[in-house]
This record gives sequence, C-alpha cells and structure tokens, in this order.
Amino acid sequence: MLNMIVCVSGGGTNLQAILDALDNGTITNARIQAVISNNAGAYALKRAEEHGIPGVCISPKQFKDRDSFNQAFLDQVNSFHPDLIVLAGFLVVLPKQMIEEYRNRIINVHPSLIPSFCGTGFYGLKVHEGALERGVKVTGATVHFVDEGTDTGPILLQQPVMVETGDTPKELQQRVMEQAEWKILPQAIDLIANDKVKVVDGKAIVMGE
Repeated sequence: MLNMIVCVSGGGTNLQAILDALDNGTITNARIQAVISNNAGAYALKRAEEHGIPGVCISPKQFKDRDSFNQAFLDQVNSFHPDLIVLAGFLVVLPKQMIEEYRNRIINVHPSLIPSFCGTGFYGLKVHEGALERGVKVTGATVHFVDEGTDTGPILLQQPVMVETGDTPKELQQRVMEQAEWKILPQAIDLIANDKVKVVDGKAIVMGE
C-alpha cells in the first residue's frame, strides 16, 4: 500500500480528483495519510476533513525565519513516513533537504506541456496567460518528479489540450484541469503505487510502454 501526503495551497480541485479516483478504483494500492496546506483557509483542508483525512496547516508566516519553517515542515512530513509526496497546487518552495530525502518520491502537476510556460513566475493563471499571449494552438499539463529546479525534474506524464479561438485564461485553465490535470495526476499516482515507474538517468520510464 502506497502511503502519500498531498500538499495544497488553495481549493484543492486536484486533491478532489485524487479522492474521486481513490473512491472509484482508478487509483489502486494507495491511500492519503494527510493533507498539508500553507493556508489555514484552504478549501482543500475541508475536502480532507470530509474524507476523514487529517489536515495540517503549516505556513512560513508562523515562523521567525525560513530555516525554522523548513525544518518544521520537514518534521511534519517525516512524521507521516510517506512513500510519496504529491504537490497539487502547492505554492511553497520545498526545502532542499526534503528533495534530497525524498528523491524521486515527490511529484508535481503543472498546467502546461513542460518545458513550455514553466519555471519561476509561471503558476496559476499566469501559465495560461503566457500560452494565450504566445498564440500556441496546443497546451496541456505535465506530471513530473520534483528536483532542485523549478519544473525541471523528470517528466512522468503529459496530456495535450487544444486551445480554442477566443479562450480567456480562466476558460483555458478550466479546460486544462478537466481534460488533463485531473486525469494524469491520478494516473501517475496509480502507476507509482503499482511499481510501474522508475527513474533512470534523469528520465522517468513507465513500465510496459
């Protein structure tokens, strides 16, 4: 059984996609031990509570400096002994020590086809604004392992989404979530939970492909 924690900063729609996939059997051999948020008002914590999952708020604002927060955050994560850490819209830079300790055991979902529209400054609606400003015809979402860079870790899954004429950033954001993020994030977790993924030479390989 794969034990995971999900880290979320906001409403938790990707968390809901994971919960739904666990409930309907799309994700097998896995369970969520806890949901961690840096935002006490995050609706994601309510979603966790409704599913009987412990919800924890730990914010940099609660600590005198970043090092204190980083240590407390790592201690909180370690207390659950997770096999996998899922970043589902988590707008906090992870401590380097956490990335080292959980190498190839942290995944993130990003709302573009990496390496396009990713890296520092590209998050939330800014990603979709960038795609529309550039005039791309296809965008999408990526699930990748987390390393020390920003959106630079091994790519696990990608799903393309067509850009439609007249799209607003919000409309495109919604379509990317519905057609890509909410599908490939649960799919990635299921693959990892069933030992179908390995990372070799900085590349994620899905067994059987």
